[in-house]
Amino acid sequence: MAKRKSFLQKFKFLGKKSKQRYLILPLLFLVLVSFTLGVYIGQVSINNSKKSLVDKSSGIDLTKLQEEVIPQKGYDIKIHWGNLGKRMIEDGVIDETKLAKAVTGSDKLPEDLKKYLNGEDIKKITLNQNNAQFWVDVLWGLGLANKNEILDKGPMQEGGNTANFASTGGYTIGVKAPMEFYSKFFYIQLSEKQQKFVREIAENVYRPCCGNSTAFPDCNHGMAALGLIELMVSQNKSKEEIYKTILAFNSYWFPQTYLDISYHFVKNGRNYGDVNPQEILSKTFSSAMGYDVIRKKVGKLEWPILGSGGRCGA
Repeated sequence: MAKRKSFLQKFKFLGKKSKQRYLILPLLFLVLVSFTLGVYIGQVSINNSKKSLVDKSSGIDLTKLQEEVIPQKGYDIKIHWGNLGKRMIEDGVIDETKLAKAVTGSDKLPEDLKKYLNGEDIKKITLNQNNAQFWVDVLWGLGLANKNEILDKGPMQEGGNTANFASTGGYTIGVKAPMEFYSKFFYIQLSEKQQKFVREIAENVYRPCCGNSTAFPDCNHGMAALGLIELMVSQNKSKEEIYKTILAFNSYWFPQTYLDISYHFVKNGRNYGDVNPQEILSKTFSSAMGYDVIRKKVGKLEWPILGSGGRCGA
């Protein structure tokens, strides 16, 4: 009988716990509903905020347009990068620690960037808002160190000031001084025909930090664009693909410029996505003088994702 009584007592105790559980369940349900409702309201608020980012004077949806110009997901670009990063490190063109500090402020690069330097045979590269600074610095080193007649002749050699340009004197992420590897290494092999193609494109590509074409790469963005052009031409990419790719890089490097330019086209009845990238990269729009004209026409626009603009240093 004692054992049976103990069992009954235990049964009654469990029954009390079960009742407590039944009381807790409705409370949990209310908490869950409240949380879900809060998330929903928050999402509606965000969506409404996004929908409200419309320029009042023109009715142009700035949020939609900026996603077309600088997509948050970025681009996967079919460029065979191979082991170029590792070779530049071995040759002292890039000091990985200096590069990491320039890009992240720390001594180490995150794995998604480090992979471009560790010798993997990479067949495509990713470009987005988070790694745009990394690419301008790495491509800058490539353009600066790769042997090319654009560096050996013409504006970069005129007047004996080669070492004093922003693209040379301003390069601080190498193990060696920049002029020690200026136009020295044969990273990219070009035929005579390909070299002419490189020059043709370089002469038609501008950047808004100065008034020079990429054929006069006196700043980091110009030198980076030169390295990119050489690399793509060596891999037999089409003219259309090269201009499109350079525009993508320029847009992440100079977001203010290309967001404003896109607004200018849309306001004048042209779909930005349909405009030939070569036209956008021309002196009329992408040079410092050309963009200044556009900027005055469009006025001050509050782009939602705008960060810091491009600068000519590491």
